[in-house]
Amino acid sequence: MRSGPETGLWEIVLGPESAGRRLDAVMGELEEVGSRVRASLLIQQGAMLVDGVVRPKSWRVAEGQRVSVDLSVLGPPAGEALRAAPDITVPIVYEDAYLLVVDKPAGLVVHPAPGHAEGTLVNALLGHGLAGGEVFRPGIVHRLDRDTSGLMLVAKEADVQRRLSCMIREREVERRYLALVRGDIRNESGTIEASVGRDERRRTAMAVEGRGARSAVTHFAVCERFTAFTLLEARLETGRTHQIRVHFQAIGHPVAGDPTYSPGAVLGLTRQFLHSHRLRLRHPVDGSRLDFTSALPADLAAVLAALRAAAGRSVPGAE
Repeated sequence: MRSGPETGLWEIVLGPESAGRRLDAVMGELEEVGSRVRASLLIQQGAMLVDGVVRPKSWRVAEGQRVSVDLSVLGPPAGEALRAAPDITVPIVYEDAYLLVVDKPAGLVVHPAPGHAEGTLVNALLGHGLAGGEVFRPGIVHRLDRDTSGLMLVAKEADVQRRLSCMIREREVERRYLALVRGDIRNESGTIEASVGRDERRRTAMAVEGRGARSAVTHFAVCERFTAFTLLEARLETGRTHQIRVHFQAIGHPVAGDPTYSPGAVLGLTRQFLHSHRLRLRHPVDGSRLDFTSALPADLAAVLAALRAAAGRSVPGAE
């Protein structure tokens, strides 16, 4: 057995006691994984391999098989206490007895994971009574990458968390992002359909048709064009890890400033130009219509203003 707590990478060779049992059951019993639910999530994410191959959770394992796990895609095992972080300010756009809508700042990790045990959005919001979902990420319905800013839904009741998660799966929650991408996209609008999974060569990256790839659909519409960049609005139909970033990189128009999929300094950006600017849904309890928007944060707004100035434009566009 090998373990790498600083990276979240971990590996085990199965003994005779595991032979013939389900993969999720065997791995869920191990302290490093924490539960059968966590094992299932790791399998879904393509982060658990049997002899280097993604297998379903019902796979019957054999003695001597090597199971490798990337624990960094989840958080600490159930039972580790979460600590509140009241010193972290997260703007709250909306709050009632059932849910929160927050405007996540760039640079903030959503929930605890190896390397980020504290100081996350979950830690900052514990005082608001988050509930539902995994113990290490209570209330979380969907995620934003650390350096992606903008609107997020968070549940305050377990049943609401389940309902919201179901609504996202059923595509009943509209999530729109503003993105500045490199180059001039030819069409005014379009749809990118390409499965997304883990990159075989880069552990922290995703790729089209990567390991454990799952279907992914992104719709987009052009908002404004510049000499070497295009501002667009992207609407998620699915919500895979790094989906927008991977999809636009795959069609030759990576998100500006993205250190993973388009490395190199550009426009003075210190992170990807990607902002969750609109959420629309029906309230999961009373059915009322909810519609929220978020203006571009200062760093992204400054980049857009500079591009407009260079183009001789003074009228605000999509932000």
